[in-house]
Amino acid sequence: MRAWAVLIAGMLAIPNPPPSAIAQDKSVLTFHGNESRSGHFVVPALSFEKARSLVLDRSFDAKVTGPLYAQPLLWRPSGSDSGMLLVATENNFIQALDATTGKELWRRKVGPAVFRGSLPCGNIDPLGITGTPVIDPSIYFDAAVELSGSIHHQVFGLSLKDGTVLAGWPIDVAEALQKSGRYFDPAVQNQRAALAILDDTLFVAFGGHYGDCGNYHGWVVGISLHDANKILGFETRARGGGIWSPGGLSVVGGDLFFATGNTMGAQSWSDGEAVFRLGADLRRSENKKDYFAPSDWKTLDDQDADLGGSNPLPLNLPGADGGRALMLALGKDRKAYLLDQKDFGGIGGQLVAETVSATAIVTSPATYPVGEDVFVAFAARGAHCPKAGYSQGLTVLKISPGSPPSMTTAWCGTLRGRGFVIATTTDGHSDPIVWALGAESDNRLHAFRGDTGEPIFTSDPMSGIRHLQTLIAAEDRLYVGADDRIYSFKF
Repeated sequence: MRAWAVLIAGMLAIPNPPPSAIAQDKSVLTFHGNESRSGHFVVPALSFEKARSLVLDRSFDAKVTGPLYAQPLLWRPSGSDSGMLLVATENNFIQALDATTGKELWRRKVGPAVFRGSLPCGNIDPLGITGTPVIDPSIYFDAAVELSGSIHHQVFGLSLKDGTVLAGWPIDVAEALQKSGRYFDPAVQNQRAALAILDDTLFVAFGGHYGDCGNYHGWVVGISLHDANKILGFETRARGGGIWSPGGLSVVGGDLFFATGNTMGAQSWSDGEAVFRLGADLRRSENKKDYFAPSDWKTLDDQDADLGGSNPLPLNLPGADGGRALMLALGKDRKAYLLDQKDFGGIGGQLVAETVSATAIVTSPATYPVGEDVFVAFAARGAHCPKAGYSQGLTVLKISPGSPPSMTTAWCGTLRGRGFVIATTTDGHSDPIVWALGAESDNRLHAFRGDTGEPIFTSDPMSGIRHLQTLIAAEDRLYVGADDRIYSFKF
C-alpha cells in the first residue's frame, strides 16, 4: 500500500495498539478496518455509556441495488467534513452514497451478473461482486460477469470522483494468466475474499463455489497498480484448497497471509488446510517457517473441515521482552491454532491447539487488548463458555503471555445468527466493546462489554443481512450493510 494509505489505515484501526494509541482517521479503506484484518476500530466518542444509547438514524435513506455480501467502505478525504460510503453488490453495481444522508452520489454497473443456472454449483444468485473491495485511492474489486454466455472474473479500478473506469482496466483474470501459460477456469472459481494492496500491487484471492464442483484451486493473483498487464500468481498444487474467508488476505510487515480449505484427492500434503506466508512476489517457499498445516490435514480434507473458512488473524502479545508476534487460525474442525508468526513450523508446527467451539467455525474474527492479554471475538458457539447456554453463539478467547502462550475462553455472549464481529475502543484499550450481527436469524445488532461480556445494546430487527456481512465504525456512526439498503446508527 502506498505511504499515505498506510498512514490512514494505521490511524484507522489498530490491531493491538499501545496505550498511547491515537484516534482513528475518518475513512474505512478495507475489510475490518486495516490490512491486518484486526476488526478493531478506535472511536473516541464510543464509550460504554454512548453505546447503551445508540439509535437508528431513520432519516438516513441509503438504497442499495441488489444483494450485499461485501462490507461497505467509507471514504472521507483529509480535511473534509463530508464522506461517502462505497457499496458493491451482487448485481455488479458500485454505488457511492452520502455518509450523512444516504443520498446516492453516483453509481456504476460493471457488467451483467452471473445467474445461478449458468454455474455448475454455488449458492449465490446472482453472482457479481462478493469480495470486499479496497481503496487506494481508487476503488478496486473483482466482479463475476457473464458475456455472450461465457463467465469471466474481471478486476476493475474505478475513480472515486464519479465511478469512471480507470485506464487499462478491467483485467480479465483468465486471459491475463493465460498469457503466462497458466490455466484459470472462471466458471468454477469464485471470489469472496477481501482484496488487499501491498507494494503497489493489488492482490485478489480465489476459492470455489459452494459444493466444491469442478477443477478449482486456491489462487492469489497479483496485479500491478502501475502496469495492469503485469500479473503474478500463486496456485495450490492439489485440486481445491480454496481461499474462502471474506477476511481474505492479511498484510503484515511486507508479507501476505492467508488460509486454504480442503483439497481433494491429495495423498500427500499439497497446500490444503494450511496457513501461508508469501512475499509480494507470490513465490512459494518450501521453508517450514512460511506455512502451517495440522497433522491431521488428511482427515480434515476427507471431512470437508476447512481451515480456510476463517482468515488467519495476526496478534501482538505484550511482554517484557517487547512482546511476541503470533497468528491465530480458526477451523471448521472447531479448533483454534496459535502459531508463531515468525515461524509457522510446517505440518503440526502450532504452539497451541485447543477445541474452542461446539460448532464449525466459519468467520472473520476481531481482536483487541484487555490489560496484558489479547482477546479474540468470533461468531460460533463456544465449547468452554463460563456460563452454559445453547444460544451463546459469540465466543471470546483470552490469549495470555507464557511459554507457550495460554488460550482460554474469557466469555461467551448470547447471539443467534451468522454475522461477523468488530471491536471498538475509545483510545486503543479503554471501553472495549464487541459488536456482532445476528445475520439470517434475529437480524439484530448486539453490543457487549469486551472485558466482561455484559450485554449493553440490542437493536430492533433489521432485514436482509447476509451471513458474510460485517459492520464498520466511523467517527460518529456505525454502518450495517444489507440487501437493498444500508442502516446507520448514531451515538
